[in-house]
Amino acid sequence: MFKIVAKKQLNAVTTWLDIDAPKIAKKALPGQFIIFRIDEQGERVPLTIADANKEKGTVTIIFQAIGRSTKMLSSMNVGDYLQDFVGPLGVATHIEENVKKVCVVGGGVGCAIAYPQAKFLFNQGLEVDVIAGFRNAEMVILEEEMKAVSTNYYLTTDDGSHGEKGFVTDKLKSLIDNGRDYDLVIAIGPIPMMKFVSKTTEPYNIHTLVSLNPIMIDGTGMCGGCRVTVGGEFKFACVDGPDFDGHKVDFDELMRRNNFYKNQETHDSDNCRLLQGGSENA
Repeated sequence: MFKIVAKKQLNAVTTWLDIDAPKIAKKALPGQFIIFRIDEQGERVPLTIADANKEKGTVTIIFQAIGRSTKMLSSMNVGDYLQDFVGPLGVATHIEENVKKVCVVGGGVGCAIAYPQAKFLFNQGLEVDVIAGFRNAEMVILEEEMKAVSTNYYLTTDDGSHGEKGFVTDKLKSLIDNGRDYDLVIAIGPIPMMKFVSKTTEPYNIHTLVSLNPIMIDGTGMCGGCRVTVGGEFKFACVDGPDFDGHKVDFDELMRRNNFYKNQETHDSDNCRLLQGGSENA
């Protein structure tokens, strides 16, 4: 059993929980994820690790209440227990030694995963720009936290109600065109956003990592549900990823696969995806 030790409501639909899981906290690295189960009858739901505190032995998860299990999870309180909390799973984000200047781009709840990436890189002494995009001011999360772990922080909203009006791709292109010679761009958010960030950087030959969120079941590579096509080859996001070269990902196939069970997901339960920014999380 795993105890909830802290809870914050970041906006109307997004919740921050700290879970007492010292063995996971000791090993967790940016880019990895956990799978939780509320009780013995609960489904297995993967969530990316938003942060880990080795000293306190806690793991932070940030999620939107968009289905049965995440709604149940959001209704739980400090002192309540989860049946299962398994991890860390997946391959940690790998950064080449020659990378000195990075732009981390987060979209919607994907900013919850962009945050630990930016924090890790910033603490390694790299120059880190962060572009965070949201639908409107009410959806903004982690603004102060992101500012604290970035060299430059840029916030955009679709309607201009907070920060700059426009999309993250507009801001990214503007920065590149004005001389920000990034060694690496990391994009985390809705699939369309990651697709167009990758298309934005490709003409400039800027290496771009995206964190994929395919349908996932067991998290061990056995079921094949999280299959994605990268560079013409099949990969499994749970064991080969979730990070992949954005210039090689077949995003259109990924979107088709993620929407395959959309009707069942709407009526039955959570989408069993790695919640780091599906289309619902824009």
